[in-house]
Amino acid sequence: MTAIRMTTVAAATALVCLQAAWIALFQSLRGTKYGWRVGTGVLLAFAGVLVMTGFDIGSGRDALIGDGLALVGGILAAVYTLAGAKARATMTTSTYTTLCYGMTSIVLLAICLIFGAPVWGFDARGWMGILALALFSQVLGHSAFNHLVSSLGPLTVSTLILLEIPGAALLAALFLGQHLPAGTALGLAIILAGLVLVVRGQGRMLPKASAKAGLCRGKGP
Repeated sequence: MTAIRMTTVAAATALVCLQAAWIALFQSLRGTKYGWRVGTGVLLAFAGVLVMTGFDIGSGRDALIGDGLALVGGILAAVYTLAGAKARATMTTSTYTTLCYGMTSIVLLAICLIFGAPVWGFDARGWMGILALALFSQVLGHSAFNHLVSSLGPLTVSTLILLEIPGAALLAALFLGQHLPAGTALGLAIILAGLVLVVRGQGRMLPKASAKAGLCRGKGP
């Protein structure tokens, strides 16, 4: 959120959404082997990101700090997605989201109190924005990703999140008057092509994983 105030919405969103690359890296270090479709799809998706925002990264000290914060946000989001996939293996979506959202709300409230950030006294427009974020972005949007992560896998879900970039750029142009990157349409098409490859590549990995699990169960004690 701080990064968005220091650099453009498009640039901040693009850097946060690089979590797919971090997830691929983390899982590769843990021994996961991806086929050429997944690798090509991830590279193609990020090529689409560069087409859209590669020349839109803000300049100046504040913008660079904002870009750095967004990059760290992407790394932490990748860790969160991997942890969520692990937790969802044994939890229902409702149980996981209740525990996760409840705990993070308590932590966030504590941080606000420690640093003196206001948690009350906003005008009507501010409360409308808060409620819209809570209902649409958090309860509906974020919960949908938490539901899908157990079936599609963290890499596919994080690649899907790349679609936030053109959406955020368009909304920032409409409501904040920020410049819409010239390569938005082309970048979106490239991202979608990369996403198709990632999903197909992940789909080819699932039957192999299921077969291995079946062999292990068949061996017995």
